[in-house]
Amino acid sequence: MSFKSIIQDMKGEFGSISRRGFDVKFGYGMRSRSHRVVQDSSVPVDVFKQSCWANMPPELLRDVLMRIEASESTWPPRKNVVVCAGVCRNWREIMKEIVKTPEISCKLTFPISLKQPGPRDSLLQCYIKRNRSNQTYYLYLGLNQASNDDGKFLLAARKCRRPTCTDYIISLNCNDVSKGSSTYIGKLRSNFLGTKFTVYDAQPPNAGAKVTKSCSTRLINIKQVSPRVPAGNYPVAHISYELNVLGSRRMHCIMDAIPASSIEPGGVAPTQTEFLHSNLDTFPSLLFFRSKSTRAESFQSGSLSDQKDGMLVLRNKSPRWHEQLQCWCLNFNGRVTVASVKNFQLVASPENAASGQEHENVILQFGKVGKDVFTMDYQYPISAFQAFAICLSSFDTKIACE
Repeated sequence: MSFKSIIQDMKGEFGSISRRGFDVKFGYGMRSRSHRVVQDSSVPVDVFKQSCWANMPPELLRDVLMRIEASESTWPPRKNVVVCAGVCRNWREIMKEIVKTPEISCKLTFPISLKQPGPRDSLLQCYIKRNRSNQTYYLYLGLNQASNDDGKFLLAARKCRRPTCTDYIISLNCNDVSKGSSTYIGKLRSNFLGTKFTVYDAQPPNAGAKVTKSCSTRLINIKQVSPRVPAGNYPVAHISYELNVLGSRRMHCIMDAIPASSIEPGGVAPTQTEFLHSNLDTFPSLLFFRSKSTRAESFQSGSLSDQKDGMLVLRNKSPRWHEQLQCWCLNFNGRVTVASVKNFQLVASPENAASGQEHENVILQFGKVGKDVFTMDYQYPISAFQAFAICLSSFDTKIACE
C-alpha cells in the first residue's frame, strides 16, 4: 500500500468516526437523520482511541515516521512529512522530535523553519520573483530555471508606500499579505531617502527582545483571525546604504537578535522553536497609541553605532578587479548571471573577527538572473525571514545612492 493511500485511509477513517461521534452525541442515527435513536449522550466518544492508526505501538509508529521523514528529502514529496504531523497530536509531537532544524538538516519543513538559522556549512538556495504590477515579492525554495515550476513557496512581501517611509509587509500566505492577517510575521521599514531600514519581527526572536512602538501595533490588529499571533514589532536588524568611491552601494547590516559570537566555532544563534501563543491583551496599552514624536525613532542619527556592541555586523563583500573584463566583480559561483547594482554578498564585518580581517565565508548573497527573478542564498546564523527582509531592502529606491 502506497503512502498516499494510507493517508487517504486515515482521513476517511477519522472522518467517519467524527461524523458517527457527532450523530451519537446529539441523538441522531446513522441511517436516517430524521429518526431519533436511543443513545446515552453522556458517554464521550474519543475519535482517536477508536482509530487503528492512533493505537499503533509507539515504537512502531516512531519507526514508520522516521522512515517517511528520511525518504522524503525534497519538495514536493516532503509535504508528506507535514501531512503526518497533522494527523493527530501524538503524531505531531513525534514529528516535531524527528524533524531537525535547518541548521542540522539543511531542510525547510514547517513554517517555523523560516524563523530558524540556516545550515552551518552550506548555502540554502532560494529564489525571489517580483511582480511589478502589484509590487509583490515571492520567495521560493528550489526554483528550477529550466522549468516552469515555482518551487516550494516560502514567503510573500508587499510594498506599501507611505508619506515618510516605505513598508514591506511579510506574510506566510501569498494571497493575504497584510498586517491584519494571522499569517503576518514581520515587516521591513525604510526611511524617506531609502538609505536606512529596520527589520521587525512580529514575535520576540529571543527572551530579552523589546517591542518597539509602531503604527502596526495599533488596536486595528485585533481583527486578526487568530489572536494567538502577537502583534508586536521587535527590531531584529538595521540596514544602511551609502555610495562608495567605486560608484556602487556600500551596505552595512546590524543583526540585533544575533550575537557576534555566533559565527565563531561553537557559537550559538537564537533559535525559535515554535510560534508563540499569546494574546493581544498581554501587550501594554501604550503600544496601541503612537505619537508623532516616535515616527522616526528607529532612524535617529547614531542609532546604528549605538546598537552594534556585541551584535553580529554584516557588510557587503568588497569586489575585486577583473583584468579580462576590466570591471569590479564578485564570484557568485554561477548563481548570478545579470549585472545589477542590486547584487551583493554579505560577510561578517572585520570588527566581529578577532584577527580584524574580513571573513571570506558568505552568509547571504543576492543577485539577478532574469528580468524579475533573483537568487537568494543564505546560511547560519541568519534565517530565511531575515535574509528575505534584507534582500527586500535592495529593491527599494535609494535617492542618495542612485
